[in-house]
Amino acid sequence: MRRIIIAGLAALLPLAAIAQDAYPQRPVRMVVAFAPGGSIDIVARIIAQDLTRSLGQPVVVENRPGASGNLGADFVAKAAADGHTLFMGSASSLAANAALFRNLPYDPLRDFAPITLVALQPNVVVVHPSVPVRSIAELIAYARAHPGRLNYGSAGSGSSQQMAADVFRRMNGIEMVHVPYRGGAPALSDLMAGQIQVMFETIPTAIEPVLAGQLRALAVTIDERATRLPEVPTMAEAGLPGYRSRGWIGLVARAGTDLATIATLARHGRAAIATPQTRDRLLALGLEVRGTAPEEFAAFMREEVEEYRRIVTAMGIQLD
Repeated sequence: MRRIIIAGLAALLPLAAIAQDAYPQRPVRMVVAFAPGGSIDIVARIIAQDLTRSLGQPVVVENRPGASGNLGADFVAKAAADGHTLFMGSASSLAANAALFRNLPYDPLRDFAPITLVALQPNVVVVHPSVPVRSIAELIAYARAHPGRLNYGSAGSGSSQQMAADVFRRMNGIEMVHVPYRGGAPALSDLMAGQIQVMFETIPTAIEPVLAGQLRALAVTIDERATRLPEVPTMAEAGLPGYRSRGWIGLVARAGTDLATIATLARHGRAAIATPQTRDRLLALGLEVRGTAPEEFAAFMREEVEEYRRIVTAMGIQLD
């Protein structure tokens, strides 16, 4: 009888181990490296709501802004590799910063495990209504006639917004002053208040002020017109063929996280993105919705890091 009991307990041990290792075991933290209210923060909160329902544990968004997204990214890069601390990253924190910063405290390709590319986010060139321009050609002419008078804001040094504006500035030989913020939302607030004059802002955060007439949209920075801003021309239509700039948003975990946990997160994340309600919310923000497999996102990140290295080298930019 004693042998039978021991054998029975031994048979149950694998089931107990599975139950003990079930993911998630506690609330999950989703870190955003910029201030609340920006496009990445908005998307993170949408996805967190869906994951809370499907995973059965609260998924809580935590904002850790600063250093162009490096503080939040580095926090996750040094967190426990157990899937309970995730990072809703961007083109800047997961690609551009690797080329821009000489002493980056983390490596996007080495320190993170890709889960899914959530969406691409095009930029739109917006100006305060006090700026007397209504087209890209007029913006270039005004900047040339008034060097250094226009201030352009961004989510921080090395952000996709700054990169987009700086490439534009260099292409056209104009002088504008960069004003970095701790996220796109505070920069946009100052733009609407007239404290700065120009932004190459993401459509998700700029769409409402543009539609309300608080800002003037001059062009979108992708190859096709944006669904939410059909009257706004592309850069090519505005006279700058070959210019393109886009950001993106993707979910990653700490490198070394168990593959089964990554698979669980990818499955639930892609399912959330694919639901009509969530997809419609993301599309309404002006995003190009994706929802890729982990290996696809990993390949995408490698390509983006190399692309930003080429751009940064050509522009001669290097940040400490």
